[in-house]
Amino acid sequence: MDAQGRGRAENIDPADQWVLNPDTGEYELRLAASAPQSTVPGPRGRTARRAGGGPGPEAASGSPAKAPERDAPEVPGPRRRRGAPEEPPPSRRGRRPAKKAKAKKVLLWTGGVMAFVLVGTAGAAYLYLEHLNDNITSVSDDGASTGGFSKDKAINILLIGTDKRTGAGNAGYGDSGSPGHADTTILLHLSKDRTNATALSIPRDLIVDIPDCPTEQEDGSSKVIKGTEGARFNTSLGQGGRTPSCTVRTVTELTGVQADNFMVADFNAVKTLTTAVDGVEVCLAKDIDDPDSHLKLSEGTHTVQGEQALAFLRTRHSVGFGGDLSRIGIQQQFLGSLMRKLKSNDTLTSPTKMIKLAEAGTKALTVDSQLDSINKLKDLGLELGKLNTKNLTFTTVPVVDNPAEKVKATVVLNQSTAPTVFRMIQDDVSFTEVKEQAKASKDAAAAAAAARLKGTQSAASEVRVRIMNGGAKGGSAQATLSWLQNDQGVTKSENAGNAPEELSRTTLEYAPEQAAQARKLAAVMGLPGTALKPGESVTNSQGLPTMTLTLGKDFKGAGVSLTAPTTVPDTVDKSTADKVECAK
Repeated sequence: MDAQGRGRAENIDPADQWVLNPDTGEYELRLAASAPQSTVPGPRGRTARRAGGGPGPEAASGSPAKAPERDAPEVPGPRRRRGAPEEPPPSRRGRRPAKKAKAKKVLLWTGGVMAFVLVGTAGAAYLYLEHLNDNITSVSDDGASTGGFSKDKAINILLIGTDKRTGAGNAGYGDSGSPGHADTTILLHLSKDRTNATALSIPRDLIVDIPDCPTEQEDGSSKVIKGTEGARFNTSLGQGGRTPSCTVRTVTELTGVQADNFMVADFNAVKTLTTAVDGVEVCLAKDIDDPDSHLKLSEGTHTVQGEQALAFLRTRHSVGFGGDLSRIGIQQQFLGSLMRKLKSNDTLTSPTKMIKLAEAGTKALTVDSQLDSINKLKDLGLELGKLNTKNLTFTTVPVVDNPAEKVKATVVLNQSTAPTVFRMIQDDVSFTEVKEQAKASKDAAAAAAAARLKGTQSAASEVRVRIMNGGAKGGSAQATLSWLQNDQGVTKSENAGNAPEELSRTTLEYAPEQAAQARKLAAVMGLPGTALKPGESVTNSQGLPTMTLTLGKDFKGAGVSLTAPTTVPDTVDKSTADKVECAK
């Protein structure tokens, strides 16, 4: 029965009160004037128009509700009954509303393993009701994150799947007493222009240095949990009372990328959310019978949900080399399949199905305190929803077996390739070919920056520069001065102390007549053309004109190139979410 029939009994499905506005592409709450008001509370933090046409209550955040815009498009009328003929919209007779891409605005994904769907379901929840906010569990980020994502910047979300065994039916999986370690961790990077994203899996057995972690205790007090050198990555959570913020700090130290927000999911999230989406299709290149994960499937394609989906994601001994890296491949295949399903079916255009997902997702989700409401999750979801799945790349931190072990149980960074992968994410470089980026590289600004590097270069001994610290680590200016003078022959250089303000990017400012000197210093230091800023020279301590090199927050150290890599090393495995792959 549809909403029209149920309305007479004052038992209206809230999903049927939402209709698609063809002018905006958004779902809007629609209560027919003649129908009785629902007893279910309205969405928190959403401006609703009252029956009299006046503005609704203020948002939950405390910000005043906006007055209706003048000449705003009218909201379409109530949905027609099933079987009733479609009436043309007023003044647009004969024209059909333009179709919106199914998932363009609401196809969302997150990680742990299930965090990809968690953002999607929580994003869908903005269509639903106030009580969904009460489903969400949040914990402090303890100052480890940036303070929350921004719509005008690249976005980095840390997605953590724990091995916590609480919940019905989970005690039989391995260590039932686990405090919940970082069993599956994905750093999801969404580019500033929203054309591409990278999902970087971090092996749980990777040896890392876990820093000291200031954490907020349940009683509101603060405690610093001492760090550990040379520890397994998964112990950055749970071990010794470590909270998700400790994992965030560990990832920042490992990759150089500071997360904007984090999300955490446990075993129950996997089961409830895969059931909510009616299962996820997976492919096997061989029969699997794994007594450890309880997975038993034949070769071919299967749809898994609930306990079976959890078993699929936990299996490792029956695929690949039988270790954690092989299991990561299984998880990435699963997430890619999930993305394809959400984008190809009608889940995201069905309010009823989205409410089902929202209920499951918000109950399964633990987020940081900067992301603790439906409105915030909705805003994040809309940003993530702009991405095309073919430009979502899954890859793994490059590692090698730990050379210190005779029996191989852990891994360490592959120093020949891992820094390149980290640098590409830091510099917002796509792992896939994106048309928008190819076009951007040919625009006037990019061409002008490249042109600054072309031309004659002065001898190193003729380069005159003063060095200032504008956000780099303490001592960077002096270390760079020593390196330039002793190793590179740039002897006419000096330390000018701290810059008047911090910069996110290193810059070299020079007068027109110093262009040849600027090109030489750029070549020596590996500066990109965008770092060269034509301007004015200053007078140094000898009273001579000199350039100004300001070391920004992106500065990695003397002798470390600042020119971003543009391609992924050939030895780094990667896949995209639009491709079907079978576990081997």
